[in-house]
Amino acid sequence: MPKKILLVEDEKHIARFVELELQHEGYDIRVAADGREGLALAASETFDVLLLDVMLPSINGIEICRRVRTQSDVPILLLTARDAVMDRVAGLDAGADDYLVKPFAIEELLARIRTILRRVTPTETTGEALTCRDIVMDVAAYEVEIKGSKLELTKTEFDLLKLLIERKNKVCTRELILTTVWGYDTDVETNVVDVYIRHLRTKLPGGMNTYIETVRGVGYVMRE
Repeated sequence: MPKKILLVEDEKHIARFVELELQHEGYDIRVAADGREGLALAASETFDVLLLDVMLPSINGIEICRRVRTQSDVPILLLTARDAVMDRVAGLDAGADDYLVKPFAIEELLARIRTILRRVTPTETTGEALTCRDIVMDVAAYEVEIKGSKLELTKTEFDLLKLLIERKNKVCTRELILTTVWGYDTDVETNVVDVYIRHLRTKLPGGMNTYIETVRGVGYVMRE
């Protein structure tokens, strides 16, 4: 069954071009021309990936992302014409999994979609729990408990925590985290890691470095 993608893009020529290319690749694609229509589609139908332009009429892409995130962990890729760091961070803080700056090559967009879909495709697991201190992670069930309480995580946050626990007591560089969790490696986007580390820290009890320690200039580590 083809993967279903929602594209919310108000520039007609870009929307039509991306729609045709994704159809050619075998995806089932729906297109919305403004934020309100896109949000309604995202709420009423099930999609495998959302592609959201940031600058949209009625409701912008970051706000759509924020609202969708309260109800769903569907992967979200933002398409933005603004390459400022704060714009990218705002999108990631809203819950986006990735972003792509316009103008982009269609080959890169397709590669990003394939990467996202690989990350959310279930893989065979042994069913064994991963542990670090009082954190217990059931990979097969996709559940995390800490001190007996369930921890609600997005897919990206879960994958990030899993990597840190698998490599506990070993420092994970930002580059390693990008390659393992996001599936690609680029120095420009290492700030993505910092944003998601912050997300994780806000969900873990205690102070900022209670579970995830910053190794200045290198990366992050969880110690037993």
